[in-house]
Amino acid sequence: MASKDSILNAVKARETSIVNFTTKLVSIPTENPPGKCYEECVEAIAGELRSVGLEHEVVKIPGEYRSDDGEEYPRFALLARYGSGEPKLHFHGHYDVVPAEDRTMFEPEIRNGQIHGRGSSDMKSGIAAMLYSIEALKVCDADLKGSVNLVIVPDEETGGALGSRYLTETGLIARSGVGMLMAEPTSGVVWNANRGAISLLIRVKGIPMHVGLQHLGVNAFDKMVLVANALMELKREVETRTTSYNLQPESARRSIMMLGGRCEGGSNFNLVPGECSFTVDRRINPEEDLHTEKRRIYDLLDDMRNSGVDLEVEVLQEDRSAGVSEDTEVARSLAQNVERITGQRPSFEMCPGLLETRFYAANGIPAFAYGPGILSVSHGPSEFVPIQNVLDCTAVYALTACDVLAS
Repeated sequence: MASKDSILNAVKARETSIVNFTTKLVSIPTENPPGKCYEECVEAIAGELRSVGLEHEVVKIPGEYRSDDGEEYPRFALLARYGSGEPKLHFHGHYDVVPAEDRTMFEPEIRNGQIHGRGSSDMKSGIAAMLYSIEALKVCDADLKGSVNLVIVPDEETGGALGSRYLTETGLIARSGVGMLMAEPTSGVVWNANRGAISLLIRVKGIPMHVGLQHLGVNAFDKMVLVANALMELKREVETRTTSYNLQPESARRSIMMLGGRCEGGSNFNLVPGECSFTVDRRINPEEDLHTEKRRIYDLLDDMRNSGVDLEVEVLQEDRSAGVSEDTEVARSLAQNVERITGQRPSFEMCPGLLETRFYAANGIPAFAYGPGILSVSHGPSEFVPIQNVLDCTAVYALTACDVLAS
């Protein structure tokens, strides 16, 4: 069995390769939406896997994906493995990024010990760390009982329907395992839970008419206000609830129901608006039930229809919350190895948004997010990741795999 020191030495020796691979991935503009350059990015990852001798396969996700510009953007996932059989430890990452404010964000720069560019924090550096943690195990001939399985997906930034959800429904994401790690930008903490989401677009219909003839029209804005006021009553009740999972500050532990993230309507100041719309974003704590909370909103909207409001509802996203105990073997090993490498034991917290750990937790697999990136700069115009964080995470992933899959 390879010693942990030999594994740490192997990671240290690969600093240049890890940094170069991260910058290579950052330079590929995998913006989602619409899903640009996915095939190019997957080919780059597959090439890196070939260069280090790791088994892998590329999965083309079926269907047509055309955007408003008429271009087709196919989706691809990548599966790799080191070792064989049970138990399985899963590593999971996504290569899509949110759109960049400036094209220069796809021209990565290294300065002050940091890699700058779109996706550097969320989460192409995490993909590099996971891939090279597995390679370190391989070159050190780590005698693992079981296997490390790497899953790299598209479309995490838009809910995962054309990525992790497809892999889950087709059985390509395993339904068993000793644990799962995801390389999200967690800023030094471990996320062991996430909120679910029901995000709706509500369109209220009216009859447009010149203001001087408003008595012949139906004001969609007036009707929308009635709907919003009813939802505000539900919001006040919802946001009295709190989760038992750790999240700071204390006020952040409350359940969430936000109205008006997007508001649209009307065409001119002197015309009765014929349509107004607004969004409702309900974020559900792990102690709450998705279907119960969705039903409460829909029952309220049905009551509004019955009172004479003409409205339509479009579901923008919908998925469950998830939460796992920090008192599991993989959680204890992860925390111990983070402390060994960084000198500080991490806290376990709930992610304020959706996490793809939910696809594993739903099958009873203890699933955690811990990555090199910094949440506060991810998705922003000055995204970066400290190189030391990437190296530290590479070591943490490799040591955790050794602990969990020790023969």
